[in-house]
This record gives sequence, C-alpha cells and structure tokens, in this order.
Amino acid sequence: MYTINAMPDPLPKELIDLFQTVETATIGHWHLFGFMDRRIQSLVRGKRVVGTAVTIAIPASDSTLLHHATGMLRPGDVAVVDRLGDDKHACWGGGVTVAAKAAGAAGAIVDGPCTDLAEIEASDFPIWARGLSSITTRLHDLGGGLNIPVSCGGVAVFPGDLILGDESGVLVLRREEAEAIGRKALEIQERGGQREKQVRDGLARLGDLSGASAKVLARMNAA
Repeated sequence: MYTINAMPDPLPKELIDLFQTVETATIGHWHLFGFMDRRIQSLVRGKRVVGTAVTIAIPASDSTLLHHATGMLRPGDVAVVDRLGDDKHACWGGGVTVAAKAAGAAGAIVDGPCTDLAEIEASDFPIWARGLSSITTRLHDLGGGLNIPVSCGGVAVFPGDLILGDESGVLVLRREEAEAIGRKALEIQERGGQREKQVRDGLARLGDLSGASAKVLARMNAA
C-alpha cells in the first residue's frame, strides 16, 4: 500500500536566504531538538544544504516509491528518506542522484547507507547518509509513504520542515520556529567572529573572553 500526500508548500525564499551561512554547530550551542544522529554524515566534503523537507518512507530492500518520488521533487526540495529501520540496503546511488539533481532538488538525507560514492561525488550533489553499502534495494513494489511524518536519524520530520545540513550534521526545524533560531545563530556567529579576531590578533585570551578563566581562578581561590 502506498500513502501519497500533496507536496508541501516550499519554504519562503527569505527563510532559505537567512540560513545560507548558519552553521548547525552554532545552533547546537543552545538548541536541544531536531539534531539527527551524528552518524548521518555528508558524503560529499564541504557541501551544505538548506531546503524544504519532502519525506519518503520505504521498507527494507524496496525503493519503488523513491524512484517515483524523484519525479515529484522540485527546486529547493530536500528528500528525507526514512528507511524504517533498515541499515543493510543502499536505496540511493548514482541513478537516483541523477534523477534528483535533474529535478532541481537541493539535496537528500538518507537514514541508511548509500552506494556509488564516486558517482555521487562527481555529481556534486549534497547528500547525507549512514555510510555506504554494496547491497542495494530493488523494485519489489512493497509500498511506502510520501509526504507523511517520518523518523530520520532519531528525529521526527514533517513535510515542509526546514532542513539544514553541513559538515557537522543535519538539523530539522519547524518553519514557524526557524526564523527566530536562524537570526539568533547569525548574531552568535558575528560575535564569535569578533572574538576569534581578538584572540588571533593577540588582543585577548579565549579563557578571558568566554569566562572560563574566571571560573577556574574562582575555584582555585576558594580551595
């Protein structure tokens, strides 16, 4: 059985633009939710992605629905693939990459292994996954879900969520919370850049700026 729902509304361009330089690790300084399992890592070094989540759930050794879904992807979409617990079969390889890229998709997140790494690297397509496997899926026609709530990397992902991926990992944000989080992250990055310049130029020490040295000295003086 297949459950296929309507495609989510694309995220506003202003929101996508806001996150172009936001780092997942900056948000990780204070935000606790939405971070996928750290074992889901970028397969193409140096890539980052910001886009609208299109969710796909496919079972075990079957990727029939994934092949169909690539024809529905739009520019700016990020395919988020829930493998329903399977960690053996690679559902994503060179052919699926070609199809997703041709549709204009911004990237993909796969809660399982991929294959054809050389082809993925050559395509320069941003994709995050749980490593690689030479055992691939087939077209078994077992069913699945498109644009339904899924679990990816231990995180609930809904169609239309904002996906932010970089070399540190993948973060999922509800669109209604994303703007405030993005703006706070940019402010922190701006302050961090200024602090790093002071340290680099020899004008200050990191421990003094962060407050760590004051904590250490206070504990030592109290001993």
